[in-house]
Amino acid sequence: MKASQRETANSLFGSSGIRRVADAGLIRLMLETGFCLGEADRSIVGCDHRISSEALKYAFIAGLTAAGCEAYDAGIAPTPTIAYATREFNVGAIITASHNPPEYNGLKLVNPNGSSFNREQRKRIETHIAMKTYGTTSWKDMKKRVEHHDAVDNHIARILEDFGKGSELKVVVDCRCGAASAVTPRLLQEMGCEVISMNCVHDGLFQYLEPTSQSLQQLSRKVLEHKANLGIANDGDGDRMVVVDDMGRIIPGDKLMAIFSQQMHIKKLVTALDTSMLIDELGLEVKRTRVGDAYVSEELVKGGDFGGEQSGCWIFPTVSLCPDGIYASAMIIDILRDKRLSQLADAVPDYPIIKTSIAADIPLEKVSKGLSQLDHSSMEAIDGVRLTFKDGWALVRPSGTEPKMRITVESKTDDGVQKLYDTVMKVINDCRID
Repeated sequence: MKASQRETANSLFGSSGIRRVADAGLIRLMLETGFCLGEADRSIVGCDHRISSEALKYAFIAGLTAAGCEAYDAGIAPTPTIAYATREFNVGAIITASHNPPEYNGLKLVNPNGSSFNREQRKRIETHIAMKTYGTTSWKDMKKRVEHHDAVDNHIARILEDFGKGSELKVVVDCRCGAASAVTPRLLQEMGCEVISMNCVHDGLFQYLEPTSQSLQQLSRKVLEHKANLGIANDGDGDRMVVVDDMGRIIPGDKLMAIFSQQMHIKKLVTALDTSMLIDELGLEVKRTRVGDAYVSEELVKGGDFGGEQSGCWIFPTVSLCPDGIYASAMIIDILRDKRLSQLADAVPDYPIIKTSIAADIPLEKVSKGLSQLDHSSMEAIDGVRLTFKDGWALVRPSGTEPKMRITVESKTDDGVQKLYDTVMKVINDCRID
């Protein structure tokens, strides 16, 4: 497997920053990473409310200030809130592990435009830490920590500039006991919505994690119980947003991407390789990237009106290049002022899709060679291998987080998707025999 096709095994950073179990090793890593960023003049640092976040935040700030960087501490705040605030700083940092279990924590680093640190920036930090080529400045040039209290207010004010007030929608908001708990409900109330909050308390134990079809059943029931116009859920650090329509149905991310694209009248969309082919039928210019919102963001730096992933990450470049589940919440409210979400969703086609994972016990190059022998119309190899066929597509790619290979297949019919899946799996199994 080529290094360009996935993060190397010894990388500190994955596609969503650093994530690992919070322990002495992670505290030391936060300190070292702070040392590596000392060349920045001013930084802003926020965190989610995990039990370990305070310790990790102060370790990171200690590294920054000892290396000569003034650190503004924004306290508990969602990832997109800190990313938006970073426009006034040299670097932004969020201590978070997003929707990982409570024993995990980590770090996301963003540039002034809100984009995640790119591969070159991450590699530079990894090299400094591996080689121990970092250090502190002289005692007289060390900086200080400064409290910063305006990040949430400024983020909300910026969103209201685009959408204003006057909404009369009834919405159930589920913040998954995450960092958006004190932000999304307040924003929607200021827009005029009647907000029914659930799981909107700061719970460092995170009994509610990633917003998935299984974990959002309670939200669906609440929408029906209160006869709400919709339900909105953010993930642990507020960079994702998923919705439930007025009929209690969880709207797939691909469909929501299509709704956003149509209602925003965009011309160029940036999305990942595993997004449904229904996006290609919208009449837009579509640019596909490796799977991971950091890669979508990185591509949007080159241009694009809107970016997203079916996982619920939505990027609005006019505001920030960070996925913003809070801005997305306001956007869907604005779209539904005179529309029903169920009607918009029903107007977008459904195509059957199969997703599975297998042990990564076969070299990707071997699988790719086998798949290339199939009768296909195009083939991409920017993240695993993606083949396009007459009535569907297939993606085989290594997981960025587990020793597994991810397989995704989509077609326009149930029979078609099963046949395509069987064909792809036969190729993979034949590679095992050879």
